[in-house]
Amino acid sequence: MGHRAITLTFALADDAMPCTLTGYPDVDSGAGGPLIYAEHTLRGYLGGLPANVGVPPTVTLTQSQPAQAIVEGTAIDGNGNPCPTYTELRVTPPGAASAVTVPTGIEACQLQVHPVVLGSQE
Repeated sequence: MGHRAITLTFALADDAMPCTLTGYPDVDSGAGGPLIYAEHTLRGYLGGLPANVGVPPTVTLTQSQPAQAIVEGTAIDGNGNPCPTYTELRVTPPGAASAVTVPTGIEACQLQVHPVVLGSQE
């Protein structure tokens, strides 16, 4: 209750060769409220790595296999007040030097991001 999440999907551009990703994307809030940085966490209330996994995996992206990472936050602050609704996030893939602005909608006073994994994180 009060938790929000979005799934970031990382896929190869057409004709790109397979590549590997390890770790966490860097995620910062964009438009909609004050600047917040997503804390890197192995798991959270709505997703992340299984409890018995303590190290982010290295995943190989191919044309047929994207990767995903979950960003989550809470919609209500500690005093019961609603959090801002961000309409974009700035996402830097693991190992990349530049960020991409991703349009979205997430209510959050703080953010967490979980490691990149292959397939669905449901």
